[in-house]
Amino acid sequence: MTAGNGSPRQRYRDQVRAEIKQAALAQMCDGGPAALSLNAVAKELGVTGPALYKYFRSRDDLLTELVFDCYAEAAAAVHVESERIGELSPRERLQHLAHAYRRWAVAAPHLYRLLTSMPSPTPDSPPETVDRAKAVLGPFLPVLGSGHIWPAATELREQVQEWIKRNDRLADWVGTYAPDADPATALTGALLVWVRMHGVVNLEVQGKFTGMGHQPSTLLTVEMESLADLMAIPAT
Repeated sequence: MTAGNGSPRQRYRDQVRAEIKQAALAQMCDGGPAALSLNAVAKELGVTGPALYKYFRSRDDLLTELVFDCYAEAAAAVHVESERIGELSPRERLQHLAHAYRRWAVAAPHLYRLLTSMPSPTPDSPPETVDRAKAVLGPFLPVLGSGHIWPAATELREQVQEWIKRNDRLADWVGTYAPDADPATALTGALLVWVRMHGVVNLEVQGKFTGMGHQPSTLLTVEMESLADLMAIPAT
């Protein structure tokens, strides 16, 4: 007889899987994904290595699920902020969304490092991975779609336009979040936000700003305001 989702057996399985993931994350806090050892996780939990394979098929399977969880947590932080700031101007929303992502990364640096140390999703990645990664940037799209591409970024926009033509799912993704926006403009803006935001956050999480005379949050504000100026994102 198959156990139902709410059965004691399934609840026990879910609990053990959660404990395995927590032990794995703790192991990676200092050494990153390379430090993950199923045998060490098993020892931490007081079970044998082979026992873990009842819950995760392999080390890569465990890592993949941890990445899923990280994307989901990052997306939740951005989406919660997006719901909270719906009445603000596009420029103000850009700042709030970027800082919500930074707060998540700084509060959970081991999760952020896991995302940035793993290969970025590609069109050939499992759809669930791609969709979860897209969810992080989704709330930025209507904000960025309210702006324009400046002359120096024209070539980049043209390349993005060709990318959209080759991949219908990109246009569908933009349309879900920003149905009134030009997809190429919104997606080009998303690329630029991704680069600028991670440029600041990644250096902060690595501790590269330690001892300097500025606040990383101020630097992120400057980066977002600079992009908003370049794209003429409305302030009202």
